[in-house]
Formats: sequence, C-alpha cells, structure tokens
Amino acid sequence: MRKLLFILLASIATGVFAQDAAVIVQTDQVQQALARGVIIWDVRDEKSYLDGHIPGAINIGDAGAVLRDPNKEDYIALEQIEKIFNAAGLDVNQEVVVYGSRGNPYSYFGLYTIKYFGGKNAQIYHDGIDGWKQAGLPIQKERTSLKPVSVALVPQKQLVVSNEEMLKLAQSKSVQIIDARTPDEYSGKDIRAIRGGHIPNAINVPFEDNWQDPATGVKLSKKQVSDNSGMALKNTADLKKLYANLDPDKETVVYCQSGVRASETATVLKSLGFKKVKVYDSSWLGWGNNLKAPVADETFLNVGALNAKMAAMQNKINQLEEALKAKNN
Repeated sequence: MRKLLFILLASIATGVFAQDAAVIVQTDQVQQALARGVIIWDVRDEKSYLDGHIPGAINIGDAGAVLRDPNKEDYIALEQIEKIFNAAGLDVNQEVVVYGSRGNPYSYFGLYTIKYFGGKNAQIYHDGIDGWKQAGLPIQKERTSLKPVSVALVPQKQLVVSNEEMLKLAQSKSVQIIDARTPDEYSGKDIRAIRGGHIPNAINVPFEDNWQDPATGVKLSKKQVSDNSGMALKNTADLKKLYANLDPDKETVVYCQSGVRASETATVLKSLGFKKVKVYDSSWLGWGNNLKAPVADETFLNVGALNAKMAAMQNKINQLEEALKAKNN
C-alpha cells in the first residue's frame, strides 16, 4: 500500500513538473489556465482585440509597437514599460499566458518580454486566437481590465547577448549561432541595415521552418490557402529533425533582424531540451550597422540608388494624382 501511494505521489509530482515545464501550451491548457485565474495577455493591436479575444484577456495594444522604439527596434525606457504593465495589471510575478494570432512571432516577443523583466512562470499559446476559434470556444469583445499593480521590473540580462558579447562569441567555436531570418536576408540579397549578409559561422534556419508549412504566409498572400492552419508548430519529432545537427548541450545564440523572430526559435529550442539558449537582442540591426563586426556574404545598402527609386516612385504617384484630378474636372 505504501509503495502504491509513493508511486501515485511521484506520478502527480511528475505531472505537475511537466505542466510547469511546458512553455508552449495547447488549447486545453489555456482553458485550465483560465480556470486557475491566470493573467491572459493578448499582444495584438487594439482593434483586433476588440473584434474578439479570449474571455478575460487583457491588452495594451500592439506589443511590438507599444514596447519598442520604432527606429532602433529596442525596448523603450524601462520606466515607461513598467508604467504600462502596472496600469494594465500585467504582473510579471504571476502566471501569464501570452497569445496573438497563430504563428505570429510577436507572441513570442511578449513571452520573451515577460521573462526578460523577471517573470518565472510565463507560457505561450502558439495557435492563439485562431486555435481558440477553431475549437469553437467563446469569444469576448468587451475590454477586460485588471486592478493596477505596483511591480518593479528587473531586466534579466543573463537571458540575452549584447553587441559586445556577440563580438566575442562569434569568434568562439564552442558556440552555435542560428540565424532565424529568411534565406535572402542571410545571403545579403535582402538588406535591412547598412549591410546585408550574416554573422560568420551562423546557420540559417528561418523561424518559419518551425511551422508545419513554412510557406503558409506566402500562400495566404497569394490566396492559395484560406486560413493559417499551416502556421501551427511542427510536432516534436519533426522539430528535433529540423535541429538535429545542433548540440543541445552547447551554448546556442539565436538572432534575426531585431530579436522578435529569434524569440520564437529560442523558445522552440528550449522546449526541445536545449540547455543554454540566448537571444542576441540587437540582432542584425546591431551587427550589420556596426562596421567593425565581420560579415559573411557582405553586401552594402546603396542609399543613393534607393533614394532614386523612391523619387521615381513619388514621381509616378504625382503623375497619377494629376491625371485623376484632370479626369474629375
């Protein structure tokens, strides 16, 4: 009897541990979280939120726009973020479930933000509002307001890699570097900083490759599919195959353009058992704009040519406007 009781208690403990360890949660786990009264954070823009959200979810607007400087794409001042979170009742010390639309990397940015500012019990609902609707679950349109809190946010700098640290790590053979951008960004064809290319020795695994169908975004734009179900995560076995050439025990750094897409890949890697995963916070904006940083497949942004193209485009717009005015007159 004692042995049976011990096995039962061990099983319960293991189940609880597994639940706590699951950062990427499914629809039924979100329902359970709601029943426990956890904070549900919808990171989408206000209009999308008010069009319909998970009952009880709070919203501060588009998280990527509200919490970041539009030019540097870095966090705004800590004091400002603290004020926004506290006013919304978004207590990072409580259990938080973050969601947006299915496959939206800004949901992972929200998760990363909670963890970076001290949250220890944050989870992400990858399928988001789309998975919730497909399950036939109720939708709320009225805004949910929580009681304001007074919580000091403490950046956990050990979770990220700075520009200075990245310069040193890039020279180390013991570190795995993953570039989560598109192949065109990686090769330098698509330039989104002063320079294009990639960090030497970085391996290109676009964050969309985590999805069941990485081409879903393109297919949606071409109206080749009717929904974003292809943006659901691959199963664990397929994700392990995707990252099979990497060592889960080695230090791993993930970057993209500004850290948003990298936050999804970093979360996936941690869910697969990778032990030392960090996000290079400034990512390509920080690296590509630093002329002292070495770049593989280096290309440069031709500002003069870009300005000429923009001027030609504006010219065409002016001509079309004039023709439209003439027609209306």
